[in-house]
Amino acid sequence: MISIRAYCESDAGAVGRLIADTYGAFNLDFASPEEKLKLLGPFQHARSTDEAHRAAIAGALRAAMVFVAEDDGEILGVLRGRKDRVQSLFVRGDHHRQGIGRRLIQHLEAECLRQQSTVIRLAATLYAVPFYLAMGYRRSTGIRNGWSFEGVGLRYQPMKKIVADM
Repeated sequence: MISIRAYCESDAGAVGRLIADTYGAFNLDFASPEEKLKLLGPFQHARSTDEAHRAAIAGALRAAMVFVAEDDGEILGVLRGRKDRVQSLFVRGDHHRQGIGRRLIQHLEAECLRQQSTVIRLAATLYAVPFYLAMGYRRSTGIRNGWSFEGVGLRYQPMKKIVADM
């Protein structure tokens, strides 16, 4: 049974591997191998046992709100955000379309409402736009070119949702 809970730093290894695998597979297919490493930032070292790599991943995961979805102790999804923004959402590829992302977003939206936010914004990768549209988010401008860590060329769609009426 899938549960949503607060992230703790001991989750960093599993979450780092999940992000490295899903970000690379679903969002970075446009990038050369060298550029992909730059876009992955510290997550390119997700399987490293080097303490500096582990610390860099833990640092990259820090956010005001971080939630994980897990099933029987296995982390299947992670959402990072704050009261007015989804910073990142990743669900393990073999668990897409099973409601995990939806549950993570709903959990964040409920927390945002508790913190009296009225609008949540995000920068959706093009792969994720249909998911966010289905969740009630709307495009707020046209597609833009952005960056991730040291890499460039990541195309994204700014989106937002008014949550005050929920």
